[in-house]
Amino acid sequence: MAAGRIILYTGKGGVGKTSVAAATARRCAAAGLRTVVMSTDPAHSLADALDVALGPGPTEVAPLLHGQEIQAQEEMERHWDAVSDWLGELLTERGVDRISAHELTVPPGMDELFSLLQIKRHDASGDYDAIVVDCAPTGETLRLLSFPDICTWWLEKVFPVRGRLVAAARPLAKTMLDVSLPGEAVFAEAERLAANLVDMNQILRDRTRTSIRLVATPDRMVVKEAMRTFTYLSLYGYLTDAVVVNRVLPDEAADGYFAGWHANQREQLELVRDGFAPVPVLTAPHMPCEAIGGAALDVLGDAVFDGVEAQALLHSDLERELVSGENGRATLRLALPFAERGDIDLKKVGLEVIVRVGGQKRTVMLPAALAGYETAGARFADGALEVTFERLADGRTATAS
Repeated sequence: MAAGRIILYTGKGGVGKTSVAAATARRCAAAGLRTVVMSTDPAHSLADALDVALGPGPTEVAPLLHGQEIQAQEEMERHWDAVSDWLGELLTERGVDRISAHELTVPPGMDELFSLLQIKRHDASGDYDAIVVDCAPTGETLRLLSFPDICTWWLEKVFPVRGRLVAAARPLAKTMLDVSLPGEAVFAEAERLAANLVDMNQILRDRTRTSIRLVATPDRMVVKEAMRTFTYLSLYGYLTDAVVVNRVLPDEAADGYFAGWHANQREQLELVRDGFAPVPVLTAPHMPCEAIGGAALDVLGDAVFDGVEAQALLHSDLERELVSGENGRATLRLALPFAERGDIDLKKVGLEVIVRVGGQKRTVMLPAALAGYETAGARFADGALEVTFERLADGRTATAS
C-alpha cells in the first residue's frame, strides 16, 4: 500500500529547510499520520534539528514519527556495485590508483540520486502515511529530478538492443582495443537502476499526493534563486504547493538598528507574493533561538502552518509549462488565474520576464537555456498567458525587450 502524502523540501543552503522539514514531520505525526522524515542532503543536519541520534535506517524519534539520515555509500553499494567494480578495474588497468579509480566510478551527484530511491522503497512498503524529505540545496536537486527522463530513453532505445551489440563487439574490443566490455551483471544492474528511477519519477510527478515546497529567506539573492527553481520545477512537471519564507523580522524591528533590513524584507516578501502567486506563501518569524528539539520545532511548525494542515496538498496546479522549444522558438505557458482579458505589458530583462495584466504583476525567472532568446509575442486565453521567444540570430544574450 502506497504512502498517502510525500513532501519534499528544498532551497538554498542555510535558509532553514531542514528545520522546516522536521517541523512539518512532527505536525504530520501529531495529526495521527505514520510519518518518516528523511535527509538526502549529504551535509546531514536532520539529527541536530530533531536533537536525536539518527542512522541510515528509520529511527523512532516520537510517537508515529521516524527519522532517517540516508548514507549514500550504502545506497551506492546496493544499486551501483557491479558497475563500480567494472569501471574501477578498467581505470586501474589504465594506471589509475585504486582509491582514485573508486572515486571516479560514481558520477557527481549520483550519490543523492541513489538516496532518493529510499522514497520509492518507503512508498512501496506501506509503513508510512506521510514521507517528508529534506533534499539537498536546489541546484543538485534540480539536476537529479531531470535524470529519470534520460533513463526512460535508455530503457526504450538502448537496452533492447545492447545484448546483440555487445555480443558482437566484445571480441573486437578485447583484441584491438584491449578493453573489456561490461558483462551481463553490469547491464542488469544498470537496467534495474534505470527502471527504479523511472518508477520514482512517476511517484514524484503524481500531483495528487506529491509536492515540493521551497524554503527561502526574504533576501534578494535567495528569493531570485527560489523563483528560478520554481520555474525549473514546473517545467519538469513537478508540483510546488507552497513557498515557506523563513526568518521574517517582526514589525517591532521597523524602527532602530534593523529598520533598513526590515524594509528590505518587506520588499522581498512582496516580490515573493507576486512571483509565486497563486501558490500559497507561508511565513515564519525570526526565532529568538535555534529551532532544535521537539518543543522549538513545534513552535516553528505552529508559525509556518498557522491555519493550514501541514500534510494537506496546499496547491494543485502547475503554474508554468514549456509548451515547445524547437526551430529557434520556445513557448512558455503561464497560468494567470487572476487576470482579466485586456492589455498585457510584457518585458524581458536577461532571464527575468515581468508580466503585468491590469493591476497585477508576475515576475518569472527563466531557465538559463532561454538567455539567448527574446520575446516575440504573447497571447492570453483560457486563463493562461503564452509567451513566445525566438533565438537571437547572432547568439547574443537578450537584455530587454
